[in-house]
Amino acid sequence: MNQDRPIGIAGAGSIGCFVGGTLAAAGRRVVLLARPRLIQEIAGNGLRVSSFDGSERTVSADRLIVSDDPSILSDVQTVLVTVKSADTAAMADAIARHAPGDAAVISLQNGVGNVPLLRDLLPGRRVLGGMVPFNVVALGDGRFHRSTSGDIVIAQDDAGTAARLSVPGLAIKSTGNIDGVQWGKLVVNLNNALNALSNIPLRQQLAQRGWRRLLADQMAEGLAAVRAEGIAPVSPTPLPSNWMPPLLRLPDALFDMLLGRTMKIDPEARSSMWEDLQRGRRTEIDYLQGVITAIADRRGLEAPLSRRVIALIRKAEADGKGSPGLTPEQIRDGSDHERR
Repeated sequence: MNQDRPIGIAGAGSIGCFVGGTLAAAGRRVVLLARPRLIQEIAGNGLRVSSFDGSERTVSADRLIVSDDPSILSDVQTVLVTVKSADTAAMADAIARHAPGDAAVISLQNGVGNVPLLRDLLPGRRVLGGMVPFNVVALGDGRFHRSTSGDIVIAQDDAGTAARLSVPGLAIKSTGNIDGVQWGKLVVNLNNALNALSNIPLRQQLAQRGWRRLLADQMAEGLAAVRAEGIAPVSPTPLPSNWMPPLLRLPDALFDMLLGRTMKIDPEARSSMWEDLQRGRRTEIDYLQGVITAIADRRGLEAPLSRRVIALIRKAEADGKGSPGLTPEQIRDGSDHERR
């Protein structure tokens, strides 16, 4: 990778700021296309990135180019797209107008539809899919904290982009099956909405068998839909996707031992959808549970739990009061899933 040309973060929210800050801390030139609120935070505090492993780095504001003007992408070597899925088309337009034609465009977004959309809107450009397995929490004052473990995965290419982007504190791996990886992440990400509705930290949620059983049922429903499409999902965790529902139903002690060996989670980690509800932002429910119900409609499947979760998230968005703090039983109400 030509180190004289910067890496552009297109839509620097929580993930984008953590990734951009870690790259900058490792000496890479980084430009961040961000909203005014974040620009002010970084200008006043620098960009601080911390992690569940206890590491913390601060990049001073003068080492970054941060703006809400997409022309800052005019000389980038790589564009990392980190906007919400609903904003992908608008960001593609900005990239088309401002980023060089030879810049690689990498989607580090939730969902499975962003790469096809970027390719449609950016013909002739090199567009790679990616998957970010970890959560990042915005703590304010320019600080972004990585609260769960896992390595970024992007599509393998002849340029060796994954290896060239990797830096200490941000391992990036390549795969020849990014579609399977993204579908596997979507199934795991079905918990984003459950955690958002619970109003409790992720580790606390997963420590309770009632919540895990609910998640197991949600994942089983999602896996059935994905497989009906002829897709073999690749798990973003060390455990195969089809193992997850039965393992989630294990007694607390056994599951806790298993989780401790496969994933690290901060005590206060929460899903990005929980943060969206707290901040009054639109969620990505259409790109998670909404994908499952769309498949169910096409394939003649039942997806009552996904439909129930969508309705509850929509209500929480409309109420504008943050997370409703529901129990697993309240979320199940209205679905015909087996109550265990």
